[in-house]
Amino acid sequence: MTLMARIRWGAVAILACAAVLCAGDNKDKAKPAGAQVVDSGSFGVFVKGQRVLTETFTVQQENAVSVVKSQLKTTGQNPATQRSELEMNGSAELIRYEWSDASGSLMVTPNNDFLLEKITTASSSKPAEQPFLMPSTSAILDNNFFIHREVLVWRYLKANCGGESGEFRCRKEPGEFGVLVPQDRTSMRVRMELVGREKVMIRGAERELWRLNLKGESFAWALWVDDKDQFKLMRVVIADDNTEVVRD
Repeated sequence: MTLMARIRWGAVAILACAAVLCAGDNKDKAKPAGAQVVDSGSFGVFVKGQRVLTETFTVQQENAVSVVKSQLKTTGQNPATQRSELEMNGSAELIRYEWSDASGSLMVTPNNDFLLEKITTASSSKPAEQPFLMPSTSAILDNNFFIHREVLVWRYLKANCGGESGEFRCRKEPGEFGVLVPQDRTSMRVRMELVGREKVMIRGAERELWRLNLKGESFAWALWVDDKDQFKLMRVVIADDNTEVVRD
């Protein structure tokens, strides 16, 4: 079964080049003069209608490397801040992932057939190490970084969508991904599936967007992306936690 979207084939090229998908696979191509920003902005995170967190992010490409940077800041008089930086090559293989806050930092890098996580705390002089028997193509889905979910959506759509007779078609077939949650020091498998078009309210205005469902063993999220704007993530609902995430 397919979902039809009457958009120009150029949108497929945008999708294919977004963030992790085709950043310089061909070594014979000329390298870009500078970094190309694929997406930037912020998400507001609301729990029971109250804004609790803001995520500011950029996704850019430069010389066959895609870099996803994000900063989280809580609301209140003494806001806490977290930062992350994710680097991948054009085949969506992890180069490195870094996270930090006031309590410490961590780094994930490939190590032969493993992913190796190194954790440093404010009280430790030597990083602790934890290996994961996972390939370098495993997705990073760290806590509270919703831009990581957008990157996963792009990977799913690239695998399930294509052009035919000038039209853009997507199969409504689920895709499974092995993912690493570095802050939790755990790995899991998640399932993503395209549902179809839905009308939703975004900041008081009705929008028609594509809905996808993201599920794991203990969670179920609904995500909406804008197929008319490079498939950017616009809204996330986590019903079990009374949480909504909206692009500012």
